[in-house]
Amino acid sequence: MNPTRTLATTARVLTQIRHDPRTVVLLIAVPALLIGLVAWIFTNTPVFATIGPAILALFPFIVMFLVTSITTLRERRTGTLERLLSMPLGRGDFILGYTLAFGLLAVIQALVAVGYAVWVCGLEIKGDVWLMVAVAVTDAVLGSTLGLFASAFARTEFQVVQFMPLIVFPQILLGGIFIPRDQLPDGLRQISDWLPLSHAVDALNAVSTNSHDAAYIGGQLLIIGAFAVAAVVVGALTLQRRTP
Repeated sequence: MNPTRTLATTARVLTQIRHDPRTVVLLIAVPALLIGLVAWIFTNTPVFATIGPAILALFPFIVMFLVTSITTLRERRTGTLERLLSMPLGRGDFILGYTLAFGLLAVIQALVAVGYAVWVCGLEIKGDVWLMVAVAVTDAVLGSTLGLFASAFARTEFQVVQFMPLIVFPQILLGGIFIPRDQLPDGLRQISDWLPLSHAVDALNAVSTNSHDAAYIGGQLLIIGAFAVAAVVVGALTLQRRTP
C-alpha cells in the first residue's frame, strides 16, 4: 500500500460525496433525526433513557453499512474500480482509502448524533461525553468496514440489502438493544459475545450510566476496532475488479 494513493482515494471519495447532497443528508442528518423520532415516541417515559445509548449505536451503524456497501459496489459495476486498479493502485489502497473517507464522515456523524441526543433530546449521560463520541465514531466506522466487506461479495444493490439479515439483523437482535445481554439464554449470550455491535452497545451503556471506568471502555473499543480491521483485510483480499 502507498500512503499517497490511499489519501488520493480518500480525497476522491469525499469529493464525490460532497457533490451528492442526498448522501450527505443520509449520512449526517438521518441518524440524528431517527434518534429524535425515538425520543419523541417515548416522551414522558423512562424508555428513551434506557434504550437511547443503544440507539446511538444502531442507526449510524446501519446507515454507514448501507451507504458504504452500495457506493463501493457501484464503483465495481460501473468499471471505475477496474480502471483504477489498472493503474498503480492496489486493492489495499482502495479499501483503506474508502475506510478513511467514511471514517472522517463517521466523526461528523457521531458528533451530530451524540450532540442531538444529549442537548436536544435530553439523553442523560453520567459519564464523559467524549467517550460517548469515541464509541459512536468507532461503531460507525465498523458499519463502514462491514459494508466494504459485504460489497466484495455482492453483485447488485439488492444483494447488498440481502446481506443485512445475515450481517446486521443478528447483531440487532442479540446486541442488547431489546433485552440486556445478561438476560439472554446461555447459547445466545455466547453468540452475542462474538458480535461487534454487542460491544458497542455495552460501551455506550457503560458511558451513559458511568458504570465502568475508561479502561473498560478502551477494551471494548479495541474489540470493535479489531473486527473493523479484520473486515478491511478480508474485504481487500476478496475485492473483485469488476462485477461479472
